[in-house]
Amino acid sequence: MSDEKKVTILNYFLTEEQQMIVDVARQITEEKIIPQRAELDENEEFPTGILKEMAQADLFGLYIPEEYGGFGGGCFDMVLALEQFAKGCVGIATSFAASALGAYPILISGSDELKQYYMPLIASGEKLAAFGLTEANAGSDASGIQTTAVLVGDEWVLNGTKQWITNAGDASIYSIIAITDRAKGARGASMFVVEDTDPGFSYGVKEKKLGIRASSTRELIFKDCRIPASRLIGRQGTGFFTVMKTLDLSRPGIASLGVGLGQAALDEAVTYAKQRVQFGKPIISFQAVQHILADMAIQLEASRALVYASARHIDNGGNDVSKPSSMCKVMATDMAMKVTTDAVQILGGYGYMREYPVEKMMRDAKILQIYEGTNQIQRNVIGQALNKEYSR
Repeated sequence: MSDEKKVTILNYFLTEEQQMIVDVARQITEEKIIPQRAELDENEEFPTGILKEMAQADLFGLYIPEEYGGFGGGCFDMVLALEQFAKGCVGIATSFAASALGAYPILISGSDELKQYYMPLIASGEKLAAFGLTEANAGSDASGIQTTAVLVGDEWVLNGTKQWITNAGDASIYSIIAITDRAKGARGASMFVVEDTDPGFSYGVKEKKLGIRASSTRELIFKDCRIPASRLIGRQGTGFFTVMKTLDLSRPGIASLGVGLGQAALDEAVTYAKQRVQFGKPIISFQAVQHILADMAIQLEASRALVYASARHIDNGGNDVSKPSSMCKVMATDMAMKVTTDAVQILGGYGYMREYPVEKMMRDAKILQIYEGTNQIQRNVIGQALNKEYSR
C-alpha cells in the first residue's frame, strides 16, 4: 500500500531529526527488508546485508552519545526506527534491536574505558552486540542464574551456559551476567563483556523457531572462559541493577516492534478487504468486517500513543520508568498478537498461506509477548508499582 493511501490518525509532532529517522528507516524497510523478508524467513538466514545498510545509514548509533561515536539520541529515536523496521520484518528488526540490548549494560554501568573502546564499534555497525541473561533455569526468575565468574589473578574465569540468546554467533560483543558471590544473593551477580574470540567461549546449534526466523538464536557456552579483569561492567555485585536498568530502556523498543507489526497487519487487512468481493461487494462494506478493522485500528493507535509517551518519559528523566516501560510492552505486544490474528481472519484462507505475509506476521507476533520478560512478569511489575504507590 502506498504512503498516500495510509491515514495517520494522530500527529505526534516529531522534530525534523525524528522525521528524518522515520524516513530513512522506512526507505530501508521498503527497499531492502520487504523484498527479502519471505526468503530470509524461509531459509532462516541472518540478515547480514540489510544490517550493513542500516549501519551505512548511521542507525546503529541512534541511542549512543556523540562522544562515543553515536547520534546522541534516546529511547524515542530507537522506537521510531524499530517501528518502521518491524513493518517489514520483526525478525530483522529484532536483530537490529538486540545489538542495542547488548550495548545498554556498557552504556549504563561501564567504565569510560569500556565505553570508549566498545561503543564506537557498535555505533558504526562494525560489530554487533548481544545480551546474555537467560539460562535453562533463569528466565523470568533471574536469581536462578548458574553461570559463575571467578577472579583468578588479573582474569575472570567464566563457566556456564546462556540459552536462547539473540544474535548469538553473529555478534562479536556480549554483555554477560554471572554469579561472582552466591552467598550475597541478588548482590552477588556481576556483568562482564565477553568477545567472540575469547578462549573457552563457544556456541550451541542455531535454534529452529516458530517465528522471527531471520534472527539467530543460539546457546552461549563458557568453559573456563578467560577474560581480562578490566572487562567487568561497573562494580562487582551490581549486575542485577544493570540488568533491570537495561530492560527498562529496551522494553519500549519491543513494544515498538508490536506497533510496527500491528500497522503492517492492519495495512494488509484493509487492502485485502477493499479488494476482496463477496456477494457483489468488497468485504470492507460489511459491518462484521468493519468492526474487526475498527478494533484493530483502535488498539493499534492506543498502543502507539502509550509507547511514544513511555519512551519520551524515559528520555526526559521521568520517575519510576519500570512501570511505563512494562505497561507499553504489555499493551503493544498483546495488541500485535490480536491484530495479526485478526488480519489472518480477514484474509481467510489466503491469510493462512505463505504467499501472503500475514501468516508470518502472526508467527512473529508471539515472541513479543515472551522475550525480554513475559507479559505476565510485566503485569507483576505494574501491580507491584501500584501497590507501592497506593501505600504512600
